[in-house]
Amino acid sequence: MVERCLRTLLALVLAGAMGLAAAQEAKPMAEDPVLEAKVMAIAEELRCLVCQNETIAASHADLAVDLRKQIRLQLQQGRTQAQILDFMVQRYGDFVLYRPPLKSSTWLLWGGPFLLLGVALLALVLTVRRRRTQATAPLHADDAERARRLLAEEKSPS
Repeated sequence: MVERCLRTLLALVLAGAMGLAAAQEAKPMAEDPVLEAKVMAIAEELRCLVCQNETIAASHADLAVDLRKQIRLQLQQGRTQAQILDFMVQRYGDFVLYRPPLKSSTWLLWGGPFLLLGVALLALVLTVRRRRTQATAPLHADDAERARRLLAEEKSPS
């Protein structure tokens, strides 16, 4: 019985040790951690064209993986971050930048939400004003006469 408990305990310890060994952090794709850090820094500046709401550093889409490989290759060829970002913009347009620059072709990206908010506020103000004037407007003679008749009918016993 004691021997059986010891075997079970030993098996659990070995399983735990193997689990800890297997739970090590995944190695980066580049053998050079400095290079991988540069790849990820540049990838944080680029939008995943498949997901569109996350960077290629965070995306697991095939295109994002390919773009990270492209960044790694260009860094190995000696290109700078600015050159790589320019290459990506030439290839995919300003949309690939996670924070597109403010210029004539992207002003709608930056100003569009504020423009829509302004239009919505203007519509709200106009609607409230129109309802106020309708609520306080005097009744026309026909409407006033109809209201008097209805009130008179309610007061008289049937």
